[in-house]
Amino acid sequence: MKTLRQTKILELIKNNSIETQSDLLEMLRKDGFNVTQATVSRDIKEMRLIKVLDSSGTYKYAYDKVTNTEEMSNSYLFSTAVTSIDYAHNLVVIKTGVGMAQAVCAALDSIQRPGVMGSIAGDDTIFVATRTESASASLVADLKKLITGNNS
Repeated sequence: MKTLRQTKILELIKNNSIETQSDLLEMLRKDGFNVTQATVSRDIKEMRLIKVLDSSGTYKYAYDKVTNTEEMSNSYLFSTAVTSIDYAHNLVVIKTGVGMAQAVCAALDSIQRPGVMGSIAGDDTIFVATRTESASASLVADLKKLITGNNS
């Protein structure tokens, strides 16, 4: 649940101008997350969110790209949510914990890899269609590196 909530926080601050923890708390609750202010505060600290000055002269929450790259975020999401990855021909199958497939699929879609035609997620399974078997093999290898943090 924490990973899904933090993924939602990233989405909310990317798509909205959120000035206070109260604003973030309200948006999370509106999206079905039953959280407290203390939980939101811990998430902000753990995710190293910062406040930046926007064009209107107000401060809003943002993701610090210097210390937090999208790859680090995806690596955390994949390493905590994905239980297995395999492929057959041009179809990659990713298994996740219950309720995590949508978040993992959204993160995967944000990567926009060449050779990936599309993806679909259920509750705990993601299907990714690729153009070729070699694209599937490459995707699986790269995702396994992302999960283990071995990007060398």
